[in-house]
Order: sequence, then C-alpha cells, then structure tokens
Amino acid sequence: MGFELRGGWGVKVNETIEAMRDQWKSMTGMAGMFVTTIFLGITIQPVWDKDEVRAFGEEGTTQGGYILLELALIGIFTFLIIWLARKNLELLIKGFIMFSLYFSLVYTVYPYIALIMQIVLNTQENAFLIALILDLLLMITLWRFPEWYIVNLVGVLVGAGVITMIGISFVPTLIIIFMICAAVYDHWAVNGSKHMLELADTMIDLKLPILLVAPKDKGYSFLDEQEGVMEKTVERPSKEDWENPKVGQIKVEKTGRDALFMGLGDVIFPGMLVISATTFLPQTGVVLGSVPLSTFFGMLHLDPLLVGLGTLFGGLVGYLGLMTQVAKGKPQAGLPLLNGGAILGYFITGLIVYGPSDLIQQISLF
Repeated sequence: MGFELRGGWGVKVNETIEAMRDQWKSMTGMAGMFVTTIFLGITIQPVWDKDEVRAFGEEGTTQGGYILLELALIGIFTFLIIWLARKNLELLIKGFIMFSLYFSLVYTVYPYIALIMQIVLNTQENAFLIALILDLLLMITLWRFPEWYIVNLVGVLVGAGVITMIGISFVPTLIIIFMICAAVYDHWAVNGSKHMLELADTMIDLKLPILLVAPKDKGYSFLDEQEGVMEKTVERPSKEDWENPKVGQIKVEKTGRDALFMGLGDVIFPGMLVISATTFLPQTGVVLGSVPLSTFFGMLHLDPLLVGLGTLFGGLVGYLGLMTQVAKGKPQAGLPLLNGGAILGYFITGLIVYGPSDLIQQISLF
C-alpha cells in the first residue's frame, strides 16, 4: 500500500526531511564533536577524581546551594558580556574569556601531555609546564587566526575539561536539577527575551570557542562571519509551492547561515551528567582503564560507565530531535531536548544496571 503525506503536516515533514538531507554533513560533524568532547571527559575523569580537586570539596558534592551559585554566575556572566558588547568593549570581553579558556584547557591537555611523554620519553617530568606552554600557543593561534577548526579544537578541549570539573563536583541528583533549571532558562533566553541570540552573535563576531562550528560546504571560512548571523533565516518553499502540481521537485534553498552553530553549553550540560554518573554511582562491575588498552589515567568501573554511556546516548537522541528543528533554519534552544534526552537516558540505563534506589542521592541546600 502506498503512503502519501498531504496537507500542512505533510508539507512540514517533507520540508524537514529535505532540509536535514541538505545539512547532514554539518549535523554529523556537530554530533561527532558532541561525542568526542564527552569521551575525552570520560578518559580524564580518573585523573581529577579527588576530593581536593572538586570545586567545593567533598561536602559540596551534595549541597544544592552551590548549584544556585552556579546558576547565578551564569546569569551574571551573560548580562556582563551583553552589557560590555553594547558598550563596544569587545576587547575586554575577548581578553576575559581567553584568560578563562587558558586555564580550562589545562585540565584536558595536561593528562594527555603526560601520557605522550611517558610513551615517548618514559618520563613525565615538566609535563605540567609543557601543557601550560602548549595552551598558551593554542590561545595565541586562536587570537591571531580564529578559523573554525581552531575554534572547534579549543572548544572541544575546553568542553572536556569543564564537564569533568563540574561532573566530579556534584552528585547526579544536583546535576539533574541544574540541567532542568538551565533548560528552562535557555528556552526563555532564546524564545522569550532572545538575549541568548545576542550573546551568540557576540561570540561569533569575536570568534571565540564558546560555541562549536560545523560548516555546511567546502570553502567555508569562519573568519568571514559577521555579527547578526543568528538572526538570519532560511527561506523555504511556500505551502502553495508544495501543493502546486505544475511545480516540479521542490528543492530547499541553500540560503541563510553557512554553518551549523551550537553553544558549548549544549555539550557541557549533558556531559556533566555523564561524568557525574561515572563518578558517584556505586563503583561496581568489571574494572577498565579509562583510556582504551591503558590504565595510565586510572580505572573506571563498568556499571557506572554503562550508565554514563546511556546518558550520552540519550543526549544524542535529544540532539537528533533538536536537529529536526534546527534544519528549518530558525535558532532553537538546545538544552530542553539535549538535557531531557540525557536525563531520560540516565534513568533508563540506571534502572537497568542498578535499580531505582541508587539513582537519587540525598542532597541538602547547605
């Protein structure tokens, strides 16, 4: 039996499928960066899984007051960046963010520098110093030549470090509360006040790796992007075009943005839950090296790792749902779907591996 979609709903489905087909390379590339960032975080988790490294110590892992502090800092940061941009103080914004990125890079770069030195030179002497120098070179390259692949490289490395630092600092229950609050805020900031679009445009104009960039076509240059790109929309055939029998095969116009953009926070929030699950769920199951075929960084237990991977898979399902909306050419709030998918993946996989009693941790406000 043949099945044909007709009417308004069918038109929208056809539009979405055609648009996703046109952008599948950039969407796949973005998904690859999403997964790579979180996998890097998983590999370095054992290196930093120590009470003295946690943001608020061992006691702070279950205290919700620190989550409120994190939310307040996000709001202050957003307000400050937008205010500085409106005052044409872009250089100050760039300097502040580059300084923050420099130290965030250390958490990812240092363990891998130590690993490479151990393999090649059989020593880790001065690995931390070399990591600091390499981070500085990356920052200089980013400042002088912020092409999309440099922005993505720094963004992935920074993202891996951030998800690890936050993921080892809070139990999954607090991370989930954090994610829900952030998703509500993201929806309002994109679709309500729209100030998140202004923030994204500022980051694009300054060529900073607070977002990831997936070009749609060869020859794309991030250096050519100008402020206001998030306000562009993709032109689509009208309903009349789709239903007009005189019109041949409809092709979606390749207008609007020339690349797919995703804020680094859209990777960080699902990634935090992956790392938190790996860190704080009962350490049971087979013991594995965090890096394939190596125990250099430390060990991970299989059961919490499976829940972490299930959380990652849930985030990818949310990503697929998000792409059906992004393909239409309109900026979307990413966290509602990404966080929702990751949280669902956490609970489904957790119920299978552990049962309900281990998935919710006792927390307090202070």
